Amino acid sequence: MVSGLINANPVVYEKKERQVRSIATIPDEYAVEPIDQQEIFDHIRDIKDPEHPYSLEELKVITEDAIEVDNERSYVRVTFTPTVEHCSMATVIGLCLRVKLMRSLPSRYKMDIRVAPGTHATEAAVNKQLNDKERVAAALENPNLLDMVDECLAPSYG
Repeated sequence: MVSGLINANPVVYEKKERQVRSIATIPDEYAVEPIDQQEIFDHIRDIKDPEHPYSLEELKVITEDAIEVDNERSYVRVTFTPTVEHCSMATVIGLCLRVKLMRSLPSRYKMDIRVAPGTHATEAAVNKQLNDKERVAAALENPNLLDMVDECLAPSYG
């Protein structure tokens, strides 16, 4: 965890009950199964906040409603809401979302990771950074930053 917390006492919400996904019988075993909002949410809901021992779902940084999926265009947009307007971890949170989806989704998907409009003091700069391939690649070459991302993505057994 980070010392000198930006938001020392965040509001913690109850986790949504996990929905059981039925595995439909697909007549063509090679058919591409569409990815939906719930599947994306299931991939990212347990990402840990960089400052607190809570998930992004528990802090309402991400919600299922803030996810858009367009399978025809292989496009996913995740809009997240930092807990405070001046959150210095917003870029790290966005990077965690991007890395988790890069590791979970087929490579054909284009991802757009954004801060919810009006929820962060430097919203435009954060959005630009999170959606610039070269900046993301450079960030992931930084071993300290990559360690922080991997720590946030590590499964929790609590």
